Amino acid sequence: MELYELALRRAGAPSLQEFQRKEGLVPTGRPDAPTWSALLPWLKGYRAYRVVPGDNYSRIAARFGTTVRAIITANPNQDPLNLFVGQLLTIPLGFEVVPTDLPFTYELLLFCLEGLAARYPFLTLRPIGETAYGRKIQQISVGLGPRRVLYNGAHHANEWITTPLLMKFLESYARAISENGRIFGFSAQKLYQRVTLHLVPMVNPDGVDLVTGGLREGEPGWAEAKALSEAYPAIPFPEGWKANLRGVDLNLNYPALWEQARENKFAQGYDRPGPRDYVGPRPLSEPESEAMVRLTELIKPGLTLSYHSQGEVVYWKFLQIEVPGAQALGERFAAVSGYRLEDVPFASGFAGYKDWFILTRDLPGYTVEVGRGENPLPLSQFGDIYAKNLGILTLGLAEG
Repeated sequence: MELYELALRRAGAPSLQEFQRKEGLVPTGRPDAPTWSALLPWLKGYRAYRVVPGDNYSRIAARFGTTVRAIITANPNQDPLNLFVGQLLTIPLGFEVVPTDLPFTYELLLFCLEGLAARYPFLTLRPIGETAYGRKIQQISVGLGPRRVLYNGAHHANEWITTPLLMKFLESYARAISENGRIFGFSAQKLYQRVTLHLVPMVNPDGVDLVTGGLREGEPGWAEAKALSEAYPAIPFPEGWKANLRGVDLNLNYPALWEQARENKFAQGYDRPGPRDYVGPRPLSEPESEAMVRLTELIKPGLTLSYHSQGEVVYWKFLQIEVPGAQALGERFAAVSGYRLEDVPFASGFAGYKDWFILTRDLPGYTVEVGRGENPLPLSQFGDIYAKNLGILTLGLAEG
């Protein structure tokens, strides 16, 4: 019901029944297919609109509580001075698309991605792979520049707060580009011309849905995960779940001294599929990690940021490999965020995405651990997390 409540709040309707009356639907007060269809624009942040006699952009903007600039941005191939009756326009609604006050499910991610791509047509959205349970791993890109960077979040299911962090940054950046504005003091347009940003905001959508309630008891994967968790009774279910639904920790599944990671984790008792820290039967055994490797090899980024929680730490090295310039940029990240720049502890320092990137590319790769406390972190920390990471996310574009 959280998505219904979000849509009603954005629509300014005190109840589902009142919303139904306003939309000319039968006011049953119960969720049904026509009501859900009418609520979708309030989740995606835009609606399709056909021009009627007497319309112009100013009147349309006033009708939907938006701005002429937003309509122009969303309809780059339309001439505002030559509208015709029946013409189809995309109308952004008068609120930000990405919510930061409710758990992020895969369904909510899809709504936000579609909404941002509709508002800002210079964004490019495509799947890079599919999980074992059929959820597509989504990538969204922005920029025209030859230099490429890759940011990712939610390798770990109960670290899902990194997904809205990346999505909110993307929305802020796209808006600044469209308005010829600035982000963290940098010209967004100049960044857009120099750099191409690729985002994978939810590497592990199956696991995230298990933790955030997008996957419910009785649906495919829930019972299987519950059964795996019973071998680890000390780990709460589902909130302690980090792995994908096959019980593999995705950030221990990359070919970067994977055998050492296996030795470490087996010694700690994580020697079978479960909620966390199982490295898998072999490197890249999982479709999610395989998809990240394929994407990286395709786009060849010069820098990567992998977002995790928690600890307020930036990790910058793998083994004793010191990539030229990586420490200096890591110190800049630490300075603008207040986070510590550290080496990864030995017990956690192998077979991660950052490790594989540094080992195979010899380019700067960082793991950023946001927030403090026990995962999953509460959304009450989101404002502080975003404020501390805006500089890192922007400097990754500007100086990476």
